[in-house]
Amino acid sequence: MTFTRYAIYFAPPADAGWSKWATGWLGWDMEAGREAAPPEAGALDVAAITATPRKYGLHATMKPPMRLADGTNDAQLRAACAALAATRTPVTLDGLQIDRLGRFLALRPVGDVTALNALAAACVTELDAFRAPAPDAEVAKRRAAGLSAEQDTNLVEWGYPYVLDQFRFHITLTGKLPKGDLPAVEDYLASELAPLLPQPFVINDLALMGEAEDGRFHLIQRYALSA
Repeated sequence: MTFTRYAIYFAPPADAGWSKWATGWLGWDMEAGREAAPPEAGALDVAAITATPRKYGLHATMKPPMRLADGTNDAQLRAACAALAATRTPVTLDGLQIDRLGRFLALRPVGDVTALNALAAACVTELDAFRAPAPDAEVAKRRAAGLSAEQDTNLVEWGYPYVLDQFRFHITLTGKLPKGDLPAVEDYLASELAPLLPQPFVINDLALMGEAEDGRFHLIQRYALSA
């Protein structure tokens, strides 16, 4: 399969109960490369609620999607991911919880995120030689959304505003929802997903992802954190 962009994600374990449920909720199984059956959700329009995050699959971004830089290739990126993972140890947090991020719902970590943030920063900085500069139109679109000075500096230097000190680990569960719809969706997820969430929450590996021509992301390979 040919990929247009690559990213480094935390990809939840495919065999965990919580991730199986949440993969169905989003409707795209990025590990199997196929659509996933959604849960029964009564009056909720799951397809509409999850339309935006569906193509990315169930994940947390560690290094945002990037086009490969000239002079680099897929094989070199794979080798660099393996080398990076070999220098890092697994990260353990107290758990995950459902949070609001503006008008989105996402899973956020519970506990000390220092080691987690350091892992994400390493993904951003140590793999940056593989990132081609973003097109001017993409940079302009990011700036039009409104950025702080630090976020703009990140955009210029690392290709994305919300990295390093601006990074917040999150596993997106919905698109941007009307304010009036948030409580019902939040209540449903609290009832169905929250009881399945892991305690503790452990990140054992990094996932190299590829974006196909249709915009869907696929798992290419996992790399165990093994230092």
